[in-house]
Amino acid sequence: MDPETVLRSAHDQAMQYPSVELDYPFGPDSAVYKVRGKMFMMAFELRGTPSLNLKIDPLDGEVLRDAYPEISPGYHMNKKHWITVAGERDASSRNGDEAVVTGDRLDADLLHDLVLESYCLVVAKMSKKDRPVDPETFGGRGDD
Repeated sequence: MDPETVLRSAHDQAMQYPSVELDYPFGPDSAVYKVRGKMFMMAFELRGTPSLNLKIDPLDGEVLRDAYPEISPGYHMNKKHWITVAGERDASSRNGDEAVVTGDRLDADLLHDLVLESYCLVVAKMSKKDRPVDPETFGGRGDD
């Protein structure tokens, strides 16, 4: 997925979740997505590339960073609990040659799961009375 599509898809998904607010506490170039005042996603530009920070389970984050070139430790965040997702520019569109793809690639399903996981991880830390959803079942989680 290209970086602009990553940002647009994540934004559209996040804004559908209950109690989500969009804020710009760091200026107009950094969109912070919060659930009940707690950040679960941030969209920003990193070295000219649209990027996202998402909360992640530490073990999942380690595996994802190793498997996907588009995923790195969270930029300006706790590297254990956050990842940065930047999408991947299509090399063939830059140089006219066929792009060589190695390893796994970020796709819409994985991005959906990452945004959902980030939202639910933040909601799970709230007191039960403050939770807008049940983080164990929201979005089809727990339907294994």
